[in-house]
Amino acid sequence: MSRPGSPESRHPDSPDRDSPEQAYQDFTRRLSYGDYLHLDELRAAHQPVTAAHDEHLFIAVHHVSEVWLGLIIRELQAAMTLLEGGVTDTPLKMLSRVVRAQEQLTNAWEVLKTMTPADYLQFRSAFGAASGFQSAGYRMVEVLLGNRNPALLRPHEHRPDLHDPLQDALRAPSVYDLTLRLLAARGLPLPRAVLERDLAQPTRLDEAVLEAWLTVYRDPEQYWDLYELAEKLLDVEDNFRRWRFNHLTTVERTIGFKTGSGGTSGAGYLRRALEVVLFPELWAVRTRL
Repeated sequence: MSRPGSPESRHPDSPDRDSPEQAYQDFTRRLSYGDYLHLDELRAAHQPVTAAHDEHLFIAVHHVSEVWLGLIIRELQAAMTLLEGGVTDTPLKMLSRVVRAQEQLTNAWEVLKTMTPADYLQFRSAFGAASGFQSAGYRMVEVLLGNRNPALLRPHEHRPDLHDPLQDALRAPSVYDLTLRLLAARGLPLPRAVLERDLAQPTRLDEAVLEAWLTVYRDPEQYWDLYELAEKLLDVEDNFRRWRFNHLTTVERTIGFKTGSGGTSGAGYLRRALEVVLFPELWAVRTRL
């Protein structure tokens, strides 16, 4: 008698073990693909509010983007926990995963660009003041990377479950703050004003920090893990810039310079966001080498 789940129990009449008939057929007591991924709930969340054909595309792209943002947050937080403990090797793998997920986020704009201005206008007014500006996932990624602006958390004040974690992250070290603490732990001289700065404020270029990175970049063999970590952080910011640029160009080609649905100036606001520098010394070190 064959064991439940063994190849013999799947389809005993099929002599070909590579046949698709050998796959499991009965899921009355097994966890299926759809059950595992909760696909019924996922599809139920996809609810266009108009009959416009392209609203389906619009919702799908944003749903998928939020899932990628959730993964990025998870990987960043895990990497930061290890960095805080002085570990550098495993965080490199996690940051590499962040970079790959960022690439998927950026590619999503290419799909959305197939929507023309006329397509978008068929349903834009239907979602009112809703906007990606209110994405708690995107905001958390920004905060973890060091873009600190308390005003950007206000759209979430009505949801403590979203606002409180963002507020906590705003008051905690960013991934770059933790990296600078590693530099100091390795004996590289960093001023107390940098290591004990107001964490709710954005990072500003500091000459002493730049000198510390110059030491690392001039002797990568001695500081190899710090050197690798710096380059991986630069990969993350590079991809973050590409995402923001693709966001800007998608908005410009879809609505031009109209006001954004969330109340920002739209393209103008996004263009200014391109000026944000997360890891200033890692960019400046290239000029000074």
